[in-house]
Amino acid sequence: MRSAPTILHLDMDAFFAAAEQAAKPSLRGKPVVVGGLGPRGVVSTASYEARRFGVHSAMPMGQARRLAPNAAYLVPRFSLYRAVSEQVMELLGRLSPLVEPLSLDEAFVDLEAGGTADDTASALAAGERLRRDIRAVTGLSGSVGLAGSKMLAKIGSEQAKPDGLLLIEPGTERALLWPMSVRTLPGVGPATGDHLRRAGMTTVADLAEAGEDELVRLLGKAHGASLYRMALGRDDRAVVSERDAKSVSVEDTFDVDLHDRVRVRTEVDRLADRCVERLRAAGRSGRTVVLKVRRYDFSTLTRSETLRGPTDDPGVVREAAGRLLESVDTTGGVRLLGVGVTGLADFTQEDLFAQAAADESAAAPHAPADVREREPAGAERAAGDGAVASGAAESGGGPAEAPDVPAERRFPAGHDVRHREFGAGWVQGSGLRRVTVRFEEPGSAPGRVRTFWADDPDLELSEPLPLVPAVAGQSSWPASRPKSRSESRSERDAGRSGGSGSGRARP
Repeated sequence: MRSAPTILHLDMDAFFAAAEQAAKPSLRGKPVVVGGLGPRGVVSTASYEARRFGVHSAMPMGQARRLAPNAAYLVPRFSLYRAVSEQVMELLGRLSPLVEPLSLDEAFVDLEAGGTADDTASALAAGERLRRDIRAVTGLSGSVGLAGSKMLAKIGSEQAKPDGLLLIEPGTERALLWPMSVRTLPGVGPATGDHLRRAGMTTVADLAEAGEDELVRLLGKAHGASLYRMALGRDDRAVVSERDAKSVSVEDTFDVDLHDRVRVRTEVDRLADRCVERLRAAGRSGRTVVLKVRRYDFSTLTRSETLRGPTDDPGVVREAAGRLLESVDTTGGVRLLGVGVTGLADFTQEDLFAQAAADESAAAPHAPADVREREPAGAERAAGDGAVASGAAESGGGPAEAPDVPAERRFPAGHDVRHREFGAGWVQGSGLRRVTVRFEEPGSAPGRVRTFWADDPDLELSEPLPLVPAVAGQSSWPASRPKSRSESRSERDAGRSGGSGSGRARP
């Protein structure tokens, strides 16, 4: 524990939704919900305006629509969020070399290590300066907590939301913590909270009064002892700039249960390829392949296979995941699939590449070659015709008969587009082979709405625009970092397999 509040925790406010509001002038001050728009979609982030209706993260999207039927519902745009996150992390890096990112919108900073602060006054000045800089560079707001430990700094930023700063003076921790709910402490979720409540403990003060022995008896040695230390305000964890990932995984929930075994295998292959893309982007390889299957009755099964050595070869991961699928009964239907890799390393086992080549040379009995090589079914599923409930659309007219729309011409709600005549805008809604676009840009006045046929050659998906216009001679987005060897190799492989390099937004 430090004698000065030199550990800073930054948490951007309603990050995804706030970025969408900054990019879309017509949505400012209105309820915005970002997440999966399908019948089984889940809320990723809700703006503060939407939270007033009871909408919150991890809520089923159907429930959110019932609570806030007039909110704008948007598909996530991770290319935008990553670009803004890089701007924020660059500002944090100016404060200290010790920055520990927790996610795109959250990080710890050791101000003392950067020589930025060594007492209360200098820490407070650094926190206020950071908030001003974030607003100037990104147009967004972030909340800051300052304390002598990571736990208290994080609690401080949560208490400061939205758009605030809370400094917790060392020595005042217990006065702040003890009246709070036990759920305030890290690691106390709904199940642990209910368990403690049944034991008569609802506040942090109750935990401190119960003592370490009682908490160990209730929760086990590791968790009980850790919780007792936190209840006393003790946390000596250091800010770590490099955090090793323990696993890499991807998963998809399907709007309709999958019953066709070939389709299930095709989806597993697609997820395996996406998992390897993330693995290579991180410059890592892995030794254990994990398959996750959630069936029609919500029962969830996991299967794993440990290889001879670490690999980042998509063929090896696909084949291992396929073997694991053979041991799972999918007769009743599958609602979710996931593929992951654990046992990460910084090198690959070369003989596995030969194994992959040999495996791929022979057609697997459960997946004919024509199935394995075609574009996976459902790859564009999330880019379906989601509507945005943010006002009535003005029709721009169209031909008497709507043409067929190929999958690559679908326009996800909320994504950026550019029209040859009308310029930049975003997809307000799509369906019935039509696309409704609001033409406006960050910093502009709310724009007009027009509707086009989805096959209009003048309308194309485009890259997100910077939220804050660039200063003359400078770019609003951070300069791209050099590609690692694994990233370059991944891009080359995508080119060989027909992967798109056009920059078209993908679901």
